[in-house]
Amino acid sequence: MTARRHPLLIPLLIALILFAAIGSLALGAVPLSPARIVAALVGHGDEVATAILVDLRLPRLLLGLLVGAMLGLAGAALQGYLRNPLAEPSVLGASNAAALGAVGALYFGLAAWHPAALPALAILAGLIALALLFLLAGPSESPLTLILAGIAVSTIAGAGISLALNLSPNPFAAMEIMSWLLGSVENRSYPHVLLALPCVAIGAAILLADGRTLDALTLGEEGAQALGVNLSAARIRLLLGVAIGVGGAVAVSGSIGFVGLIVPHLVRPLTDRSPSAILLPSMLGGAALLTLADIGVRLIPTNNELKLGVLTAFLGVPVFLVHLMRERRLW
Repeated sequence: MTARRHPLLIPLLIALILFAAIGSLALGAVPLSPARIVAALVGHGDEVATAILVDLRLPRLLLGLLVGAMLGLAGAALQGYLRNPLAEPSVLGASNAAALGAVGALYFGLAAWHPAALPALAILAGLIALALLFLLAGPSESPLTLILAGIAVSTIAGAGISLALNLSPNPFAAMEIMSWLLGSVENRSYPHVLLALPCVAIGAAILLADGRTLDALTLGEEGAQALGVNLSAARIRLLLGVAIGVGGAVAVSGSIGFVGLIVPHLVRPLTDRSPSAILLPSMLGGAALLTLADIGVRLIPTNNELKLGVLTAFLGVPVFLVHLMRERRLW
């Protein structure tokens, strides 16, 4: 059965992304007019506008779109696979494990040694967490077993992060770790985009290709098997997609929560509520939400720029609670 969505859902989300992208390029500490933006993009702008737009805001915009898209898509896929409206990437320990890898790079000074060390260790930690998840879950194909194993992996990773903070050699190291854990796409460059892009592309491709499998799983494990679904292979594909995609995203942005949790709930009422119908809108909605949130952290007046993860948490909790109260009988 073809996934059904409101005919205007995808066009509206694309329009929202374009609106957010224009705002991300134009707004900030130094506002840029449309004429200066166009001139800078075609290579005829003044040096200040070109430096701000091309060197600072464009990579920040690209990362916001990539990270938001991956988190939104991963949240939708996990909610469909686990049949749990509270599922998000951190449920399987992917986010915390990637964060632990990045914290290790900061703690041992590897991030200062080479810029690629932090994202490389974050992705590696995500893959190690995936292997540990398989080990703990064993041959069981039950989503509940997978959730419990994910909680164990997430707890272990969280304990490792706490240990690194506790044993930080100096206050400056602890501040650097905490700043990264709060999540941000500020001060990122094109190498960060190039590091995240292949991971997000691979992870997103794996998850988007599994829409029919997720639909079959709404009938339960036995019903899905009766339809010819290989549950073990489906689980491997899902975990690989989440680990690779989220690991690459978290590696360059730090920990950003609630995007993968609330975006599927925002788009679900405009679909037939089947998991396959929610995947693409959640990816687009995540990209738009994180980009808009990144504009917000620049415009909110503070002495130091507000961290992106802090704003998404403040936005996410009330939005999620409102939608949960409205739709708990419809899930």
